[in-house]
Parts: sequence; structure tokens; C-alpha cells
Amino acid sequence: MEAGLPHAARGRAARLGALVESREVLGWALVTPALALLLVFLAYPFLLGLWLSLTDSRIADPGRFVGLENFRYLVGDAVFRLAVFNTLLYAGVAVALKFVLGFALALLVNRQFWGKRFVRAAMLLPWIVPTSLSALVFYWIYDSQFSVLTWALRALGLVSRPINYLGDPDLARASLIAANVWRGVPFFAIGLLAGLQTVPRELYEAAQMDGAGRWAQFRFVTWPLVLPVSVVVTVFSTIMTVGDFQLIWIVTKGGPANATHLFGTLAYQRAIQGGFLGEGAAVAVFVLPVLVACVALAYRTLRRED
Repeated sequence: MEAGLPHAARGRAARLGALVESREVLGWALVTPALALLLVFLAYPFLLGLWLSLTDSRIADPGRFVGLENFRYLVGDAVFRLAVFNTLLYAGVAVALKFVLGFALALLVNRQFWGKRFVRAAMLLPWIVPTSLSALVFYWIYDSQFSVLTWALRALGLVSRPINYLGDPDLARASLIAANVWRGVPFFAIGLLAGLQTVPRELYEAAQMDGAGRWAQFRFVTWPLVLPVSVVVTVFSTIMTVGDFQLIWIVTKGGPANATHLFGTLAYQRAIQGGFLGEGAAVAVFVLPVLVACVALAYRTLRRED
């Protein structure tokens, strides 16, 4: 027995050394802290939100399980249906405009010109400015009495009286979309610029030798190679736009007459201000089908390209 102990100890030490040197073990050791953070700050709130959406919980009242009652109520709620329309309109128009303007800006700064580095750095400013700060600026720009935009239009002779940007439902929606586009164009521009710079110059030279013009080069060279990056950037932007909260809440708080409520602002109003946690959680859960559809569409597009 005593003679076997050193041998057993050496065997355990050898197995322990092999375990420590294993790439799989090392990989799990490095990933575990990140997984723990995701479980604490993402998985737990997500599962808690799902549970709350199935209850009639209120502030200071845990409530009881009601199943899909909150969802049935919201389907018949006119304000919620308006929020669905607003979210789809806001995200659809804003993401489309950001993509077109961002692509145009990426193509512009991808060319050689004097001051290119300064322009690339400057175009990031709308993106890196805190959302709350830029929202306050837009709130001032759209002010019904002291709007700098109205002042400029009156100076140009285009309008004769103040414009109530945030008092009219259609103008309020358009104003918020414009503010979101201003903030989001740099995200598209930088992402698409990174994709443009991966396109080999030899392909353009070969296309020119074959007699291809600028449009043909863009259609058959640039676009196919930038499409994967475009899909990824668009999906991320769509997710962020659908979940927009700060800009909407600071500028309009969902008004006028609930005309600019999105999922996030309506959920906050029902759950935090109104105290109906279950109903507010159900509003937030309705975002999931939109996000799943975006991810599925992106996955299908990328698979088709492969």
C-alpha cells in the first residue's frame, strides 16, 4: 500500500496537469465569467420579464398567475395597437433611411480626398454623443416657440408662423425619425466602410478592363461582397431602433395623444408609472417576435449567400 501511494499521487498529478493543459478546459475557464455575467444581467431579467407577463403583478403586490390574460387584453387595447404601428413605422423608415444615407457616406469617405481622416472622425460625433444629450438638443430644436429650425425656415421665407412639431402626430413621428436617423447614420457608415475596405482593388481593375461602368462595378462587385456586412449592421440597427427609449421619452414621452409610443415607452408607462408590472412586461415581451423575425431573415440571407 505504501509503495503504491507515490505512484497513485504521480498519476493524479499527471491527470491534473493534463486537465490544466487541456484547451477545452482552458476555454471553459475563460468563458465561464462572461457566461455568469450574461446569466445574471440578461438571462435572469429576461426570464423574470416572461414570468411577470403571465401574472397580474403590481408594484408592492406579487400578484397571481393569469396565463395569457395580459396578452389578450393588449390585443384589444387601441393604445397598444397604435404602439405596434408606431414601432413598425419608426423602425422601418428610420432603418431604411439610415442604410441609404450610411451607404452613401461610406462610399464617399472610402474615396481618396484631402481631410479624409478628419471627416471619418467627425462623422462619428452623432453616434458617440450620449442619447440623452442629443435628445435634449432635438427637444429644443423642435420647440414650438423657440425652435431654431423654425427660425431658419422663417429667415428663408419658407414659413410665416411657428410650427408645432411635437403637437401634431404626423409631425411628431417624422421629427423623431429624423432625430434617430441623425444618430444612426454613423453606425451604418462605419460598418459599411469596413466592408468596403475588404473588397480587393483587383476586382475593380478587372471589371474596368471588361468595360464595366460604375453602376456595373457596384452591382456585381461591391454589393455582393458588402451584403453580409450590410445584413449584420441592419439587424443590429433594427434591434436598437425597435428598442429605442431615451430619445422618445425625453422628446415626446409618447405624445401627443400616444401618437409616438413605442414598445419601450408604453411598457415603461404601464409598468413603472402606472404600477401594472404584469401588463408592462407583456408589452415588452411583444418585442420578441419582431426581433426573432429580424434574426431569422438575416440568417436566411447569409445562408443563401454562402
